[in-house]
Amino acid sequence: MPARKSDFDSKLIGEIAGIMADTGLTEVELRQGDSTLRLSKTAGAAAAAPVAAAPVHVAAPGPAAPAPGVAAPAASEPAPPAVEAEAEHPGTVSSPMVGTVYLAPQPDADPFVKAGDKIGEGDTLMIIEAMKVMNPIPSPRAGTVKAILVSDAQPVEFGDPLIIIE
Repeated sequence: MPARKSDFDSKLIGEIAGIMADTGLTEVELRQGDSTLRLSKTAGAAAAAPVAAAPVHVAAPGPAAPAPGVAAPAASEPAPPAVEAEAEHPGTVSSPMVGTVYLAPQPDADPFVKAGDKIGEGDTLMIIEAMKVMNPIPSPRAGTVKAILVSDAQPVEFGDPLIIIE
């Protein structure tokens, strides 16, 4: 079979590799047309998770879930109380993408929302940076912020619980 020209240019591959190094991602898969390119730092990385509204799939290592009936090891950063139970709350808003959470528009600014705040549908809850793009996360409904389940500059995976709105 004759070699065919790649649909991916070397500049794009270099930029993706740089993003992987900057963010700690271990695997990135790109699809253009009928071509697929997978960049991986380690063998056996987690399955790719889709980035919302983009044809790029990204996977990163996530915390391992403890076995049933076994207490989770202490994290380097204390988690809000009962995060596991609150993650099952019907008002939980989950991450639509893989990235880094920012709770305020700038480092020294007030956060978008705090526990106890009354918010409207569409209000910005936080920002998730994914591939150097700042993505505002809007509130899916009006209500009161019960709990914020993530901390500033925390990496999140697709589907991770972010905030609870009652």
